Amino acid sequence: MLNPFQRFGRRAEALAARHLKENGYKILQKNYRTRSGEIDLIALDGEVLVFVEVKARRSERFGTPKEALSIQKQRKIVLTARHYLKESGKQEIRVRFDMVSILMTGSVPAIEVVKNAFDIG
Repeated sequence: MLNPFQRFGRRAEALAARHLKENGYKILQKNYRTRSGEIDLIALDGEVLVFVEVKARRSERFGTPKEALSIQKQRKIVLTARHYLKESGKQEIRVRFDMVSILMTGSVPAIEVVKNAFDIG
């Protein structure tokens, strides 16, 4: 059974997936997990494989969703993405790291896709 925080996160991920689909992304996988971390969504945007981090907030009291994507989290996503690429045999494909920022302060969530939010660096 999910706690309220987990339910909020799942709802945000579902909103992000729907928004990405509406904008031409093809969702390949949700909640890809390894020992090194988790990637919320893995998608194709044309010929580019996109690893998507979803950040959602109910208010900006503790900062915006975009501000919540720490360097440490980025590193975990990159490690997990490398694992996915190796496991799937897609090491030669172009990749990108996007973020979906969702602010649920009103009746309609404000959703923003940040393409190239960070890179493998």
